Amino acid sequence: MPLPDFLTIGAPKSGTTALHAALSRHPGLYLSPVKEPKFFLSDGPPPTRGGPGDAQTYREHVWRREDYEALFTEAPTGVPRGESTPFYLYDRAAQLRIREVIPGAKLIAALRDPVERAHSNWTHLWSAGLEPIGDVVEACAEEESRIAAGWAPFWHYLSLGRYGEQLEHLFTLFPREQVLVFRYRDLVDRPVATLDRICRFLGVEPGVVTEVPRENVTAHPEPTRTHRALSRLLRTGAAVGRFLPPGISGALTDPLERRLQQRARARQPLTWEQRERLIGHFAEDVALLQRVTGEDFSDWLLPRERSGGLVGTRPDGQRQARNGRPQA
Repeated sequence: MPLPDFLTIGAPKSGTTALHAALSRHPGLYLSPVKEPKFFLSDGPPPTRGGPGDAQTYREHVWRREDYEALFTEAPTGVPRGESTPFYLYDRAAQLRIREVIPGAKLIAALRDPVERAHSNWTHLWSAGLEPIGDVVEACAEEESRIAAGWAPFWHYLSLGRYGEQLEHLFTLFPREQVLVFRYRDLVDRPVATLDRICRFLGVEPGVVTEVPRENVTAHPEPTRTHRALSRLLRTGAAVGRFLPPGISGALTDPLERRLQQRARARQPLTWEQRERLIGHFAEDVALLQRVTGEDFSDWLLPRERSGGLVGTRPDGQRQARNGRPQA
């Protein structure tokens, strides 16, 4: 059956889009043409309601088995097939479905500093006009009520970053030799070495993919009157759009989103005060992550000064920053 041999399973906002694009350049691998099919996130049709914009996202799910298999029918014989859905690590039910359908799959997990990940996640939705709260700490405080209301996982800013819990469950289902865990910063600071490590894990020749392509770098619109007005229109358009065909829905919201992001500044780093208020949500899980992996992640509980997107490597060996437009 044309099913994947490997999956990039997480975490969201941890370079999975860039990694998918990089691996798709390797002639010894086949990556699904739909980067994020989300097949294992449900047993049937996805929900139809949720937070702002969720209904449109649910329309993107490749949830029928025949449609999912069709993503891999063009793969050459003997070439490992893969896809990238960064919510599989977070979703315990998805982990169980993967084990049931493809128990021998190799799983790749990129982990990002959970505070930086939450901030990047919030900025993504804020820049798209979907997040109504203009402060990341305040938005995180709404997480439990949003989960109770059925908002999609991408709104779970804090929960998505509790990797210790997620990996602890994953390792009850899959042997550790089938799981590769690495830091997002490894992809940023040491792209070639990290790509080679991933290629060896997948059993293909290293040294073939030598750069990480452009990653999505989210703009950060100021909370002006114009921003508030456009955001309200976008959320209204998204709510109405779930009753319309996808093409018409996009025609309503896409121009508003482009207008919203015009002349927006780059994503702003967190202040230490903001970071300090969020770190406490992860301290216990970081300790669990260290026990589960045997690696040191204590730096995630310290102040952070640096920010920025993925860095590629030019043919001359020099490092080169890559920027791109916002995208989930």
